[in-house]
Formats: sequence, C-alpha cells, structure tokens
Amino acid sequence: MTSSIQALILGTIQGLTEFLPVSSSAHLVLTPWLFRWSDQGLAFDVALHLGTLLALIIYYWPQWAKMAKSPLNGDRASQRLLILLIVASVPGAVIGLAFEKQAETIFRSPLLIAIAMALLGIGLWYFDQVSPQKRTIGEITFIDALLIGLSQAFAIIPGVSRSGATITMARIVSIDRQDAANFSFLMATPIIAGAGLVEGRHLIHEALSPDVILGFLASVVFGLAAIAALIRFVRTRTYKPFAWYRVALALLVISIFLKRG
Repeated sequence: MTSSIQALILGTIQGLTEFLPVSSSAHLVLTPWLFRWSDQGLAFDVALHLGTLLALIIYYWPQWAKMAKSPLNGDRASQRLLILLIVASVPGAVIGLAFEKQAETIFRSPLLIAIAMALLGIGLWYFDQVSPQKRTIGEITFIDALLIGLSQAFAIIPGVSRSGATITMARIVSIDRQDAANFSFLMATPIIAGAGLVEGRHLIHEALSPDVILGFLASVVFGLAAIAALIRFVRTRTYKPFAWYRVALALLVISIFLKRG
C-alpha cells in the first residue's frame, strides 16, 4: 500500500523518468528502497505506466492519427513509419512475456539495477558522442527498426531504461538526437499499451483507489512535461547529462547497498 504523498511522489517520478533515458522502473524500485517504504508492487506500477501511456497518446496524437489514416489516403511516409514501429515492437513484446516472472522478482535487486544504470549510462554517453547526426526518422530502415526493437527488450531489467536503450541504439545507427527520441517514444506506445493489457489484472482490486488515481494523474502531467522538455533539450544539446546522472545514481545506490550489508 502507498500513502497519498507516496503515490504523488511516485507518480511524479514515473512521469519524469519514463521518457528521460534514466529508467523509470529503476526509480520506482529504488525510491521505496532508499526511503524504506514498502514496495508498491506491480499493480501500482502498472497504473503509473498507463498514465505515461496517456501522456504519449496525447503528445503524439497527430502522428498516430496520420498513421491510422495512411492505409486509406495513400500517405506512404506514414504507412512506412507504422510498419517500422510494428517491426520494432515485436522483440520487446516477445522477450517481455518470456521474462515476466523474473521482472517481478530477481530483476528488482538494487545492486543489479545500479550496475545496469551505470553500464547503459556509459554506453549512452559514448555512442552519443561518436555517432554522427546524419539521418532522420524518415531514413530509418527495417534493419534499424529491428535493432532498436531488440535493444528495447533489455529494458525488462530495471535500470536499463526503455528510452535509454532505444535512444542509444538509434544514435549508434546515426539517427539524429531529436528523432532518436521521437522514434523511441512512438515505439514505446504499443509496448506500454500491451504491457498494460497483460498486467491489468493486477489493478482489479486497486483500480478505484484514490492513491492509485492520484499517482496515475501525476504520471500523465509530468510525463507530458518530460516529453516536451527532452525533445526541446536535444535539439541543441547532447544526452551527456543523463548519462552521468545514471552513473552518479548507480554509485550512490551501490554505496548504500554495501553500507546496509
């Protein structure tokens, strides 16, 4: 169970960190661990992820509407993007279902999360620095989409970060920073929606809880703010601050873990 204050804090954290490449799942596990709160469980996590799903749909509604209409109006660019997103979504969905039980147990270890945070942070920093920004979302190939989708599958481990993994892979294949984020967020929509349907059973007894609703609303509001802020930020800057934040948080978690024994 969570209190109203905890629900608000966790909803805010989810909204801010789902789209920044810093791992929302890691923060949802680490925050209760750091403050010695009882784990909020997957049911509450699902509600927060549905909140960020709504934020995604609101922000990218014009793009999704164009893709939905594309089979009827012959918009080839939107048709192609829709197919690429389907291709990119399959690996994450398959591996997510295969490792569902591990996601609920061993993958929630603070030490494992810290290691994943640090390794992906270093990878994000390195590849963002060395890869050119020479391709846009319209130049993503089917091989690129498959590689980005495969990278998303590693987000089953809290600390890796769905957006962190997919943005890093998009930068590896030379997609510019802004479109790396846009493609990452667009492909997150079906994955989060699918996970919400699969895990929705956990919400049966909590769906009308005021704390769950409060967390959900906070994740919507702060999710929208985070999407807009990141897209604007990477137009002129690199992902370096997020990479070093990941490493710094990982070192903090490891030090606390060792101190607590």
